[in-house]
Amino acid sequence: MKRLLALTALLLLTLLLFLCCFAAFPRPYRGIVERSGLSPALAYAVMKAESNFEESAVSSAGAVGLMQLLPSTAQFIAERSGIPFLPERLFDGEYNTRLGCAYLAYLLERFEEETALAAYNAGEGTVQGWLSDPHCSEDGRTLFQIPYAETRRYLKKISFFRKIYGFFPD
Repeated sequence: MKRLLALTALLLLTLLLFLCCFAAFPRPYRGIVERSGLSPALAYAVMKAESNFEESAVSSAGAVGLMQLLPSTAQFIAERSGIPFLPERLFDGEYNTRLGCAYLAYLLERFEEETALAAYNAGEGTVQGWLSDPHCSEDGRTLFQIPYAETRRYLKKISFFRKIYGFFPD
C-alpha cells in the first residue's frame, strides 16, 4: 500500500512539474533561440524565470517582455547586434526573444556562464563591481560570493528550469 501511495505521489509530482514548466513552453521561439547559438534549455530557463513566458510581463524595475529587458538594455544590444531598435515591439515575443538572446549571448562572451546569468539578473555593471571586489571574487572572473539574495535565488531557478528543459526533448 505504501509503495502504491509513493508511486501515485511521484506520478502526481511529475504531472505537476510538467504542467508548471511546459504549459506555456515557447516552441514558436525555438528558431530564434537556435539562431542565437544559445542552448534552448538555457534560453527557455531564462524566459521561465524572468516572465513565466508572459509576453506582457513588466517588472517593478521597468523590464519588459518574455526576457525582461530594460528598454536601455534592449537599445544597447540592438545597436551592438545591428538589429533595428523598435521600442514599440519590446512586448512582441519574437522581437524580445531575439534581443534577449542576443544580450545573453553577449554576456556569455564576456563572462563565465554563472557570472553571465548573474549579470543578466543584477546588471552587467553590478557584476563587474562584484568581480572587482575581493569579498566576491578571487580571480576577477568568477564569483564565490553573490551579495544579492535575489540573484542567488535567480541562479537556482535557472539551474532548476534548465535541467527540466534539457531533460525533455522537443
